Amino acid sequence: MIGLWYASRAAGLLALLLLTATVVLGVLTRGRASSDAWPRFTVAALHRNLSLLTLVFVLVHAATAVIDGYAGIAWLDVVLPFVSVYQPFWLGLGAAAFDLLVALLVTSLLRTRISPKVWRAVHWAAYACWPVAVVHGLGIGETEVASWWGIGLVVACVVTVLGAVAWRFGRERMWAPR
Repeated sequence: MIGLWYASRAAGLLALLLLTATVVLGVLTRGRASSDAWPRFTVAALHRNLSLLTLVFVLVHAATAVIDGYAGIAWLDVVLPFVSVYQPFWLGLGAAAFDLLVALLVTSLLRTRISPKVWRAVHWAAYACWPVAVVHGLGIGETEVASWWGIGLVVACVVTVLGAVAWRFGRERMWAPR
């Protein structure tokens, strides 16, 4: 079913873009970025909403890959890393990134009921979730990685996240007590 294959690839690429935007907004929120047009609460709300939208597209990506049947990916392969018969390492990275994303979502939903230290520790997992998802896409997405636009998309995502992280840590150094 060629349509499901395209749907899975498209949902995966869109999930990467959304996850990148979510990470960047999280970095900006933590760095207390704001302007008159984008107050901090707006940046934080957009971060939360994009997180949920990212999860939706990750679920569409996984579901279409499983339903397609061509690669023999099972539902368990989506959540249990490195057990798939189809490209176990690359698919396992995707499952690990998905598990981290779910942990981030669950702890965010329980934020008022859990310790701020626990929430923050799990949220640091976002810094692992994103690169693991990127490497998953590079390893398993042979068609996209072989194209100029696929490589350009990944490079743009990497440069964007690295730029946001550099801004945040540069800002913290600038305001640190001397």
